Amino acid sequence: QVQFVESGGDLVQPGGSLRLSCVVSGRPRYFMAWFRQTPGKERERVASTNYVGDVTWYAESVKGRFTISRDNAKNTVYLAMDSLKPEDTAVYYCNEFPDPSDAWGEGTQVTVSS
Repeated sequence: QVQFVESGGDLVQPGGSLRLSCVVSGRPRYFMAWFRQTPGKERERVASTNYVGDVTWYAESVKGRFTISRDNAKNTVYLAMDSLKPEDTAVYYCNEFPDPSDAWGEGTQVTVSS
């Protein structure tokens, strides 16, 4: 069964940067995505990419600030986040897309606060 292990979250000041990592076990997934969720809200997709990494999509709220990438040799997907805002505070998850596995990882907490 596929497993996703996210890491890299931290407390950072507004305007700061972080890079999240997601190690994927099991067979390679063609499309991968990063999602985020805050208490009381639906989980939302913020970025996704195909296997090669030449087709990407970003939510309007993060476009120009976040960059998704992947290293297939390491079975790892990354999310580089720059110019972070307090509204980026959330638990971040990775999963395949457009049909996410039920086996969500624990996620990694990103908190943007001064």
